[in-house]
Amino acid sequence: MFRSLCSGFYRTTALLFIATAPFLASCTKNDTVDPTPITQPGSGTTTTPGTSTTATPGSNTVTVVASVSYIAQNTNLSLLSAAVLRAGLTDEINKANITIFAPSNDAFRAGGYADAAAINAAPVADLQRLLRNHIVNSRIDRSAIPTGVNTTYQTTLANNTISVYKVSLDDISVNNGKITQGDNPTTGSVIHIVSRLLIPASVNLTDLVKSNTNLSFLAAAIARADAATQAAINATNSTGMTLFAPTNDAFKAAGYADVAAIQAASQATISNLLLYHVLKFSAYSQTFQNGADIATAQGTTVRTNVASGKVTILGKGNGTSVANITTADQVASNGVVQIIDRVLMP
Repeated sequence: MFRSLCSGFYRTTALLFIATAPFLASCTKNDTVDPTPITQPGSGTTTTPGTSTTATPGSNTVTVVASVSYIAQNTNLSLLSAAVLRAGLTDEINKANITIFAPSNDAFRAGGYADAAAINAAPVADLQRLLRNHIVNSRIDRSAIPTGVNTTYQTTLANNTISVYKVSLDDISVNNGKITQGDNPTTGSVIHIVSRLLIPASVNLTDLVKSNTNLSFLAAAIARADAATQAAINATNSTGMTLFAPTNDAFKAAGYADVAAIQAASQATISNLLLYHVLKFSAYSQTFQNGADIATAQGTTVRTNVASGKVTILGKGNGTSVANITTADQVASNGVVQIIDRVLMP
């Protein structure tokens, strides 16, 4: 009888186990499968193919938009946004694979555009020229800019270039401005915010000199120089040119009392003197290095010194008397003019 009771107990227990097994198996399966993918910490940036969003694990999603939208959304670029609309250049700004050097609001104000009303009052053609001088037809991230050399980039404005000089990733000059916020990605392109307007030029170095009455002695010297010297000053090359331009008072202090004295001087002397004022690259004032010896088109060097943002130039024949840059960074179509208060003596 005892054996019969035990047999019944074992049969009942077995049936209960079999009946509950599917339920237990189902619970186990659902608890161990997680349909959500896991991103491992430190795996970097994840880009969703076919979308315009880039998400970094552990941070908020950053949406990459077209360039015009990026500009419109940035309060520091509101004047640029107004200029793009006024110029009708939305399609050009939104192109892929370009670089846009975007002037800040302060850059526009310093360039004479006080507000959006001033921009909307400007001729459309002038704004188109201005904006096209801020666009390069290739994508250039800051890391791609060579360090320690002057690099010239052709803009989308015909016959105009900009000069870029990189000391470090966070210290990059563009003409007479600085990149204040770089590598801002837009759809297929990149925007670097700059502190100055990149003013286009329509005249070469000689014509720029002629337009300044305080440089009439220099204009006379260029006219007196030989053809090779004139061609060197007006050369158009991939790196641009720099002309140190002594004022009329500087020429007088150097012994040239008037234009007639320059015209009466030896052509060879004047040519040699002028070439000593020419560099074969565009050198904006903030790119000069302290204590640097720079080769001139004449063949010998001048020395640059920088202190507290002030640039001086010393010629080999000037002893210790330096020339000060009194008016910096006058842009010409083939380079830049630095007006100085002393003639540089070879």
